[in-house]
Amino acid sequence: MNFPEHLQYTKDHEWIRLEGDDTAVVGITDFAQRELGDIVYVDITTVGQTIEEGEIFGTVEAVKTVSDLFIPVTGEILEFNEELESSPELVNEDPYGQGWMIRVKITGSVESLLSVEAYKELIGE
Repeated sequence: MNFPEHLQYTKDHEWIRLEGDDTAVVGITDFAQRELGDIVYVDITTVGQTIEEGEIFGTVEAVKTVSDLFIPVTGEILEFNEELESSPELVNEDPYGQGWMIRVKITGSVESLLSVEAYKELIGE
């Protein structure tokens, strides 16, 4: 499995890429998309809302299940990756690139995020 070193991770299997001081891009990890299977729909209706760390910002639907998406930091959802509306399979094909889910303006702490080493330990890699 692929876990880029430049990203940070959560116990809920999201990744976050910090961009500057107060914005970040969020998606689900390679581990998460493999566990879910073929993704058929990504539902994010929280753009414009401020969400507290650990709260649900959307759902991802796979052939077999629907899973909640938990925001890794407190912040305002600035943007949803609209390519996922017509091509949700991008989450499976390129979870760290074209399969990103949201852009967020961070208003809280980033101290609870995991390093790649800590995330690998969490999932037993």
